[in-house]
Amino acid sequence: MTLTTRAHVLVCPKRLVPRFTDLTADETSDLWLTAQKVGSKLETFHNASSLTLAIQDGPQAGQTVPHVHIHIMPRKGGDFEKNDEVYDALDEKEKELKQKLDLDIERVDRSIQEMADEASQYRSLFDC
Repeated sequence: MTLTTRAHVLVCPKRLVPRFTDLTADETSDLWLTAQKVGSKLETFHNASSLTLAIQDGPQAGQTVPHVHIHIMPRKGGDFEKNDEVYDALDEKEKELKQKLDLDIERVDRSIQEMADEASQYRSLFDC
């Protein structure tokens, strides 16, 4: 199995900084508390039994987008043949994300309606 875009969520701090160590103590706390809340809701929403939370902090760690973000991936038993294959899938998603952010590469965006539908589904999980 590969990670699906719908089940793979990124959580970012409001202030964009390149590295995790650039965050203030309050920003670090807010980032992880938000990841905890989002992860809990996604795990329930996707009928998962676990979560993988990951930060790739710096180019040698696999970071391809130059701002801090936490990957949250709901997990189910057997979703990967070998559990650590999730990190290979994560690397692929990082590469895809970098390409999507490159405005010189032609791509087909999801429609506004598709993005609105997905946001609406996730928004319903929170008190918004």
